Amino acid sequence: MTWQILLSGVLIAAMSFNCRAEQKNRPVIYQLMVRTFGNINETRKTNGTLAENGCGKFAQITPAALESLKEMGFTHLWLTGVLEQASGTAYPKRPADDPDILKGIAGSPYAIKDYFDVCPDYAVDPDKRLDEFKALLQRCKQHDMRVIIDFVPNHVARSYQSDVRPEHSFGEGDDRGVFFARDNHFFYLQAHHPGGGPPLKLPTAGKPGCDGRFEPETEFGRVTGNNVISWEPSINDWYETVKLNYGHDFTTGRDTSHLPGPDAAPSEVPKTWRTMDEILAHWQAMGVDGFRVDMAHMVPMDFWRWTVKRCRSRNPDVFFSAEAYENDPAKLADGHVLDELLAAGFDAVYDDPSYDVLEGLYDSGKWANDLDPLTFTGKRFHRSLRYAENHDEVRIASPKEWGGLGMKAGKPVSAVLFAMGRGPVMLYHGQEVGEPAAGEEGFGGDDARTTIFDYWSMPEFTKWVNGGKFDGGRLSAGQKSLREWYGKLIRATQARAFTAGEFYGLNHANQENPDFGRVGDESASGHWLYAFLRRDTKTGQAFLVVANFHGSETLRGVKVRIPDDAQMFLGLTGDASWTFTDRLDSAWSETTARAPLAEVGVCLPALPPCSAMLLEIGRKP
Repeated sequence: MTWQILLSGVLIAAMSFNCRAEQKNRPVIYQLMVRTFGNINETRKTNGTLAENGCGKFAQITPAALESLKEMGFTHLWLTGVLEQASGTAYPKRPADDPDILKGIAGSPYAIKDYFDVCPDYAVDPDKRLDEFKALLQRCKQHDMRVIIDFVPNHVARSYQSDVRPEHSFGEGDDRGVFFARDNHFFYLQAHHPGGGPPLKLPTAGKPGCDGRFEPETEFGRVTGNNVISWEPSINDWYETVKLNYGHDFTTGRDTSHLPGPDAAPSEVPKTWRTMDEILAHWQAMGVDGFRVDMAHMVPMDFWRWTVKRCRSRNPDVFFSAEAYENDPAKLADGHVLDELLAAGFDAVYDDPSYDVLEGLYDSGKWANDLDPLTFTGKRFHRSLRYAENHDEVRIASPKEWGGLGMKAGKPVSAVLFAMGRGPVMLYHGQEVGEPAAGEEGFGGDDARTTIFDYWSMPEFTKWVNGGKFDGGRLSAGQKSLREWYGKLIRATQARAFTAGEFYGLNHANQENPDFGRVGDESASGHWLYAFLRRDTKTGQAFLVVANFHGSETLRGVKVRIPDDAQMFLGLTGDASWTFTDRLDSAWSETTARAPLAEVGVCLPALPPCSAMLLEIGRKP
């Protein structure tokens, strides 16, 4: 059953979305790129090779590293980019890929070359890479950490060929004479399609080592991963990848009702479905606990209903989170695609809208009040995966982004995102020490992101790695303090009010409140200050969360009004006084009578720039 309570125009996000999700502790995910996590080579030559710049290894995710992450409060490790990808690095039994189908020398981790294998770059002995990966899985389990890997269902590298399971190589047996056939793995370009017919002409001609051609696609061509039907894809397309076919011709619209249901036998489903089921089963059998699904909205919901059900039959606790975007016209759902994915069996979906609002506070004139509409999202509110950084987004400490405020901007942003709902939360490696991703690294240029396409190491993160000690020995005092703060936040938000409680937003009730953090000549409140309540109905535990997003203004004399309806939500009754005690970053505490809460509010201490408080609410003895 799903229900919502609307009091005084403010949503209490309250629901019991399913027993399975409520009974589990929410995942606290640490995302790391194996390529950069343990790499202590500090050469950092732009467009450098593996030999020049080094590469992280499975073996460098050591017990010491895992213990440190466990102590911070992480429950899940997302090992990003471990599947074998197209790459410019050659090995004795694996030649380098054609540079025309690569982005970066190391290659994109989302251009998968063999779904049943892992990247040889990450192994001390490349011939034993799967054994070394299995050993890493075992180390993670010894530290009580569950492992998530990428599942990239929409597209593969142009050079895809499985050595581990050759009988499941995509494209084998396809009819290339048609654009679409139900049991083809790919969509094949025909002579009349844009771009002048064969050969496939890639946008790489003139680049070092490139001629704009990929020899296997001289007589035929395939649709790109971003649905471009052209013999001449552009530099802005996913030209290095080819789109997979799930038995639905995406050019005919979003109606996939012709596809099999969730109980269909493998013999009854399209060929790609069967191949993908084999892939997921392969990694589940190896001990992988879950999957972060790339661009999940571009794949038919029918497939997700079928495959997630099969994965759960193998492991009822397998975790699925979806990267998906409602505003992408390529989505294969008429309804809200994030809701459709949850209904299809996903545990969580990306909360890109909240991320966009918070980044927009600093870069595009958004207000904290703009978060409020995003709390009216039904069951999705408490099943959204929230993050301040990931590999696709800019670094919050970048000097070019987030107002150029540096690593301190991560505090109020993460505090709000981690405390809003019951869904999973995620931190990207380097965020906790203020990694800025400053300067040009390779394929992506100076784009404020830590490169996923190149051999590289992170200048600030290597100070925590400290030669493999993983003790932060080279971090500055400010960086150590920041990392400690993130640990405090993670641990504080494991309280039941956050993991099992409901949400009540307070900005709506304070827009006319002149003491609610106005700056300069602002005539309305809620630009830089955000406040909300969380309460667990079972235990009564409750918190008031307050964040000052402003980068330079200390907000003084702040009073947060808690209207009568919100007091009902909190269970505040009678004439008792109530205490508000910070459980995050200070020992501040205040006692307030109930009567003035609605009109005057809770009087807070000075709120420094980029700060947050998690105030536990209790009855005065």
